[in-house]
Amino acid sequence: MEFLIEGIIQITWKQILMMGIGGLLIYLAIAKNLEPSLLLPMGFGAILVNIPMSGVLNQNLPGIGSVAGIIDWLFEVGINASEMMPLLLFIGIGAMIDFGPLLSNPRLLLFGAAAQFGIFATITVASILGFTLKDSAAIGIIGAADGPTSILVSHVLGSNYIGPIAVAAYSYMALVPIIQPFAIKLCTTEKDRKIKMSYNPKSVSRMTRLLFPIVVTVIAGLVAPASISLVGFLMFGNLIRECGVLRSLSETAQNSLVNLITLLLGLTISASMKANTFISIDTLLIMGLGLLAFVFDTMAGVLFAKFLNLFLKEKINPMVGAAGISAFPMSARVIQKMGLEADSQNHLLMHAVGANVSGQIASVIAGGVIIGIVPGLM
Repeated sequence: MEFLIEGIIQITWKQILMMGIGGLLIYLAIAKNLEPSLLLPMGFGAILVNIPMSGVLNQNLPGIGSVAGIIDWLFEVGINASEMMPLLLFIGIGAMIDFGPLLSNPRLLLFGAAAQFGIFATITVASILGFTLKDSAAIGIIGAADGPTSILVSHVLGSNYIGPIAVAAYSYMALVPIIQPFAIKLCTTEKDRKIKMSYNPKSVSRMTRLLFPIVVTVIAGLVAPASISLVGFLMFGNLIRECGVLRSLSETAQNSLVNLITLLLGLTISASMKANTFISIDTLLIMGLGLLAFVFDTMAGVLFAKFLNLFLKEKINPMVGAAGISAFPMSARVIQKMGLEADSQNHLLMHAVGANVSGQIASVIAGGVIIGIVPGLM
């Protein structure tokens, strides 16, 4: 169905619906404060690209010829040609992360690995539903709970659903405070949630902090070479933070770089939110699968912690396992809040932070593994 405006411009119901979706994203960003730095530009971009004959998109004009649109150009240069924007964002994210809680308790790395289960479970479910392997893998990476990783992997694999995948990844990251408590309560008892954990952090030397990003990069490169661009840029950002001689660059990476790239990335992703390709049954399935991935991740982390407790004298609060997803620091805050709700003296924040930053590492390695394996299977 098309509507004629003033006898010149034709607009379809799908374009109107996409503008409504853009408005919803803007509402969630402003009224609910859900990832406003990304949802707001994504929402506004969705409106821009769905205005008929929009000047932000490439088009052919009578008497003029081909004219480049700014959003299509940003997508081509910043994502399609080089994956520049997601990778640069990883530098800023790395500069923001303090790996101290993880280094003082290295076993928390296990939770980062366990909480990636949702990626591979969702790939299986998506394949069963009829998606191709490359699209299933790209959809599964929503379970990384890491927007830049989702965008990068879906683009490298050549998925047809970059827009829905990006929207699902960032929307569910913003909804972690709603999704995770629900998933955690499905597989824990009140007694589980009341388990207290002492926090006696070991001193982490400066040399350890300096060597950690280098060692992680080398190991990840040897195990999963395709992950180097992801892990390497994340660890480089952390090295800038920890070296102690580039304080101004570290602050720039954490603030100016992250803010600028996030802003541009939100607008750029809207290039894949055009009504004629975005609105479909597949998009609804992807949103559902993305939610499933987050629930699987959370439950896997919790159940793994409960499994470890079978062999440990000093028990781990199973909720800490749920913080092994990459949604940093939202997930750690959720675990702290739920711990206090179960027992007002139950402080789990630092344990959850350690698991949460391990999830950052595990998610980018998982993304690199998928990039390395899937093309060879297609």
